[in-house]
Amino acid sequence: MGRFIFGIIFGAVLICGGAFIYFTSGMAPVAATAQPMPFERLLAGMALHNKLHSDAPKTVPIQPTAANLLGGAHVYVQDCAFCHGMPQAEASAEGAGMFPHAPQLFTRRGMVTDDPPGFTFWKVKNGIRLTGMPSFEKALSDKQIWQVSLLLNKADQLPLSVAAALAPAPAPAAAPAAKPAPKRR
Repeated sequence: MGRFIFGIIFGAVLICGGAFIYFTSGMAPVAATAQPMPFERLLAGMALHNKLHSDAPKTVPIQPTAANLLGGAHVYVQDCAFCHGMPQAEASAEGAGMFPHAPQLFTRRGMVTDDPPGFTFWKVKNGIRLTGMPSFEKALSDKQIWQVSLLLNKADQLPLSVAAALAPAPAPAAAPAAKPAPKRR
């Protein structure tokens, strides 16, 4: 029995030592362009999933009225679109340069309409470690965070006024060509 316990302890020490060498030797991929470490996606996904289920708010203190959704659209344009892109627009280069890539929240693949609004609220308020998703706890009020959370929850069924606020701005009209200055003699 003593040899068995020694074997378990020795194996654990070897695994911990190997992990220590892996991380301290510079072999671990840390660049945003590198492939993920073994089990990185699985472990990070499990941790986030369980944290959301335990800590995310279960009730929403505001209603998804047109005014609140419009407020969320303004927050989204100001603070989120840089990474997460705009509806009917190309993916943001900044979001594509992150690892993992920032989801384009107005595309079918990136929408969070099936997530409870409390999950999105928690992500916006707290950020997500090692993803580039910052915490907006000090930048936005709880009401603003709820507004953008509801906007994203209803992204596939927005009122026209809210969709218009998220529409790309029209391209500026081309300025008329300047007339050449008369030649001086």
